Amino acid sequence: MSIESMRVTPLRRTTEGMIRGTVVDGVAVFRGIPYAQPPVGRWRFAAPQHPLPWTGVRPAVRFGPPSPQPTLPGSPPVPTEGLEDPDQWLTLNIWTPDPEAGGLPVMVWIHGGANQIGWSGLPLYDGSLLAGHGVVVVTVNYRLGFEGFARIADAIDNRGLLDQAAALAWIQRNIASFGGDPDNVTVFGQSSGGGSVLALMTMPAARGLFTRAIAQSPSAYPFGPELADAVCARIAETAGVEPTTNALARLTPRQLVEVTQVVQGAPPADWWGSARHFSWLLLFGPVVDGVVLPRAPRAALADGVGREIDLLIGHTRDEWRIFGALPTAPPVTPELTEQVLRDLWPGDPEQYRAAFPDADHRELHELVLGDRLFRMPTVHLAQAHSAAGGRTHLYELRYDRTPVGAAHSADLPLVFGSFAAAGSIHRDPPEAGAVALAADIRASWTAFARTGNPGWPVYREHDQQVRLYDNDGAHTGTYPETRSQSLWQRHALGAPLPLGENG
Repeated sequence: MSIESMRVTPLRRTTEGMIRGTVVDGVAVFRGIPYAQPPVGRWRFAAPQHPLPWTGVRPAVRFGPPSPQPTLPGSPPVPTEGLEDPDQWLTLNIWTPDPEAGGLPVMVWIHGGANQIGWSGLPLYDGSLLAGHGVVVVTVNYRLGFEGFARIADAIDNRGLLDQAAALAWIQRNIASFGGDPDNVTVFGQSSGGGSVLALMTMPAARGLFTRAIAQSPSAYPFGPELADAVCARIAETAGVEPTTNALARLTPRQLVEVTQVVQGAPPADWWGSARHFSWLLLFGPVVDGVVLPRAPRAALADGVGREIDLLIGHTRDEWRIFGALPTAPPVTPELTEQVLRDLWPGDPEQYRAAFPDADHRELHELVLGDRLFRMPTVHLAQAHSAAGGRTHLYELRYDRTPVGAAHSADLPLVFGSFAAAGSIHRDPPEAGAVALAADIRASWTAFARTGNPGWPVYREHDQQVRLYDNDGAHTGTYPETRSQSLWQRHALGAPLPLGENG
């Protein structure tokens, strides 16, 4: 049965029952497919449970609801009212060019959003154009914020990561029914979603569920147990309950979102004393608990864990700029830059100034934050994976003909071709150069998913060959951020640090 003959009612069988999707612009689309039971009631704060079967044909025409979440500055709106199955957060969506084809590469998207916000149904993540390159695209909802990542003493940790692993397991069981090859699955994600990709590479629960990984501007800092415990304790204290599953379960997910916002709205100095950490945008993230996530991903990768998984990883040149443009961002004064240098840079602040003598205090502020949170961890992760014997490809996005330059998230509309949904990140309609660059990136991403080769040499520390996406197009060269790299090469980049401590 061809995609044309399906018209508007493609039917597919899953292990739980039949579903009916739609055809949009020649691509079969199936939305809101449950890959686990709703994580409420007895399954709240628990590992994801196998989905229940259904009888008849289930319509798969609407996206599943987002995980309960706050509205953060600059975040795209997600639906909160009029939702069918409002507790069924654990769903996925599939775009396939031909469900009957068989053997198509599969690309599974893990959205970002500081582990607190985001939704697989955002127009920004529409998989149609990628599917047009002959791949099956899957986007995944997972538990966010307190529900997915809070460390509660008597609950399993990293529930959001376990949700992602459960989605990958569902894909292994079912993706052949949509034309996909379960033996050729690539997981890709951006920001905190990229951090999830790195965690999945090293997690026992995800072993064998995918063969390749793409980490775009990954959030590379997992939480240590002490910091995660302190976050949960402060939120529980603010809510007036004990930090136990029984006590916390008496609060609705929406109430916990509201309490989290109260904590997050306080000055960082008032958060949790000695556990106050530099990444004030993040209250939640993967926790190195020794069980679900046995080790920090960089340390695990350096020891060869996940080296059998091909890795494409990269960052944008101006990572921090978009955060500095948020309405809640503090004014960048010389005093703030000095404080950021002392908090985030392990060495003498004068070393940074000497490395960038022409940078004013605003530029230095942006450099330090971008280096510490995204750029240098990305390079260190690439080095760790490559040195341990993995096939690693590195890139940097330098295209800056946008309202915010080559900022964090500027890669998203280039990968998905979703310029109309990009907000202030890109111009709409886009420039011809952005359209051409987007086509090049999609071709490279899908080629990597198909064969493991995106079209440029593997990264090795001795020659540092990377793909550079700039205003003139795409070309291969040596890694350009040599001054930052030289500064940070001597310093470990581990878990989030308490402010004022070095490491």
